[in-house]
Amino acid sequence: MANSRKIPVNTITRDLCNLAEPTKNIYETVVILSKRANQIAIAEKKELTRKLEDFKNDRDTMEEVFENREQIEISKYYERQPKPALVAISEFENGEIYYRMAKEDSKEE
Repeated sequence: MANSRKIPVNTITRDLCNLAEPTKNIYETVVILSKRANQIAIAEKKELTRKLEDFKNDRDTMEEVFENREQIEISKYYERQPKPALVAISEFENGEIYYRMAKEDSKEE
């Protein structure tokens, strides 16, 4: 999840009116944000699992697991990343999320 823009790693207070402005409905905005955050979380989990697969060994003992420095560093890297919800909010505020409403699609048919 290499990202060039600055995304806060801590929760910040947001103005709900500004956040809901693109959709004109805070509930629709929350649904969009939650779906995008889930997509990001799933992608991060797959990426982390793929990287940690290299360290998987059927004969690992507890001592070997604790001594694997590189595996610990990879895990710490992902722990320091911004939470998926914060990334989703940042993308939404910057107009980087494409969304459409189902009711609009049914009217066009």
